Amino acid sequence: MKAYVGVTDGSWYRFLAERPHLQEVNFWRPNSNKAFGAVQVGEPFFFKSHHPHNRLVGGGFYSGFARLPISEAWELFGEGNGAASLQEMRSAIGAYRHQPIPSREDPVIGCIFVRDTRFFAADADAGPPPDFASNIVQGKGYDLADSAYTSYFQDVIHRLTGPAVELDLTAPWHRTGPVYGDPRLQPQRLGQQAFKGVVLDACRHRCAITGAKIRPVLQAAHILPLPNGGVHRLDNGLLLRSDVHIMFDRGYLSVDPRHRLLVSPRLREDFGNGEEFYSRHGRVIDVPERAADRPHREFLEWHVDTVFKAT
Repeated sequence: MKAYVGVTDGSWYRFLAERPHLQEVNFWRPNSNKAFGAVQVGEPFFFKSHHPHNRLVGGGFYSGFARLPISEAWELFGEGNGAASLQEMRSAIGAYRHQPIPSREDPVIGCIFVRDTRFFAADADAGPPPDFASNIVQGKGYDLADSAYTSYFQDVIHRLTGPAVELDLTAPWHRTGPVYGDPRLQPQRLGQQAFKGVVLDACRHRCAITGAKIRPVLQAAHILPLPNGGVHRLDNGLLLRSDVHIMFDRGYLSVDPRHRLLVSPRLREDFGNGEEFYSRHGRVIDVPERAADRPHREFLEWHVDTVFKAT
């Protein structure tokens, strides 16, 4: 198992500690030039305050990374960004960048999503992890199979999960929690808002079928819906224009396991329309660059067999 300890300032964590109902947070970075991959989805992510306070103040479980404009990060997470308003968030980011953000600009930031968060009481926080140097300004990853860290992280992970959860820090482990669907798929579960964020980012902010880039009408669609056993996973998602999302959910459109668009004949029969989509029938849709992020064959097969109006 691995864990990550990120460094945060007092205003961010105190704001969130006062709002325990926020179970998904955005541990943002003021710049987007570096991706995050120190831990996998579902592995522990802790928050440590700056020196001189230098305490482990809480944590949760890593839920994904995306590069998003500040406005989109606010739209998705709101106060989960650790600020009371979009303007406060912009001011905090500007302070880290050492210059105010002009009112007309909406810069892209790095968004690290953390779910199932919990902040420790002031008298129940923990000291810094072993070997955490005072000059580390962003954070540090730990391989918990190393016996030098076992005792420390066994304790702080149990503060997040409860002592009843059995942990083997030498083996891969992920926080699952109550979710729909096949338990084999649960380790990759994202939070609901993180799901939207990573789908936006991986799909390059454009509809997979039409190529539309107008953000207000783009929606993260589940291929296998939650009530039918789906989960918040990137490979269970498609970024679709809102009207396309409705047609996909109602079976007028689908995508086969080779990522080719399928258009139902019922679209023309029921509405006497749909030429925009018939002209695209059989074309490969726009998919994420990484193969692991692309729509999963199992979910696509389910949609074609169960939802698509083939006749």
